[in-house]
Amino acid sequence: MIKNLNSLFVTMFGLGKIKPIPGTYGSLATVIILYFFFHILSIPSNIILLGLLIIFVLSFFSVALHIKDSDNKDPKEVIIDEFIGQSIPIYLYEISHGIKKSPDEALIFYGVCFILFRFFDIVKPFPVNYFDKNYKNSFGVIMDDVCAGFYVVISLICFMVLSSYLM
Repeated sequence: MIKNLNSLFVTMFGLGKIKPIPGTYGSLATVIILYFFFHILSIPSNIILLGLLIIFVLSFFSVALHIKDSDNKDPKEVIIDEFIGQSIPIYLYEISHGIKKSPDEALIFYGVCFILFRFFDIVKPFPVNYFDKNYKNSFGVIMDDVCAGFYVVISLICFMVLSSYLM
């Protein structure tokens, strides 16, 4: 039973078993879930942060348990790492400037975050590739997506800074 619950958690309730692009499905589901939490249910950001932190910590143990007896230490069906990485830029956007974001503006921003996150997760620039290649355990599975999430944040900050100088 625990193994089944764990499998449901790391595959985001089986979404990770859908072929051919489970990571993309996981990222898209994350965008939809966070939009729903922030803009439909209006859950306070500190509650969402607590949930994200619990998922982050729990995922290390859950992924380790899922890959324990497997030769493949980064199976494609494990997409909880996409949830974590995709959550980083979206959460930081939502809490930035301390103002409530309009749903239309959020949809555009979430879409940009989704595209950039998938790009960095697939291309794997350093240090994303470092964690992916050198840590064949739950730490590597999760941290490469965390790095990809921070690449999105850095990219968006650079874009905002450059656009402020050009406008």
